[in-house]
Amino acid sequence: VQPVESGGGLVEAGSSVRLSCIASGITSRGTTMGWFRQTPGKEREFVAASRWATNHILYADSVKGRFTLSKDSGKNTVYLQMNNLKPEDTAIYYCVMTRRNLIVGTMRQGSEYDSWGQGTQVTVSP
Repeated sequence: VQPVESGGGLVEAGSSVRLSCIASGITSRGTTMGWFRQTPGKEREFVAASRWATNHILYADSVKGRFTLSKDSGKNTVYLQMNNLKPEDTAIYYCVMTRRNLIVGTMRQGSEYDSWGQGTQVTVSP
C-alpha cells in the first residue's frame, strides 16, 4: 500500500514545517522508511532514512542539523521535522518505504524502496 504524505506548504526562509507519512505493513522485522525530494530539472535527492526498529537515522549532508526524522510506531507514521528552511529546500517531498532492513550503504538509493507516496510540495520563499 502506498505511503501517504501530508504537511507541505508555502513558508518563508527560516521557518519550520513538519511532514507526516502514514503507511501500512510496517514491521520491526523488516521495514525501512525515509524521505526523498525532487525539483523540476534535477535528479531525485535523498533526504533521510531509518530502519523502523532502530534509532539510527541517516541524513543527507544538506539537511543534517536542520531536519529530523522521527517515528511513531503506534500510529505507523514517520515524520520529517524541517527547521531553518532555505529556498533551496523547495521541492516535492516523497515518503518512501521498503519491507526490508536496508544497510546504511543502500539507504541513499531510491531504487531500493518499493513504495513511494504521491509527494507533498514544500515551497520556501526568500
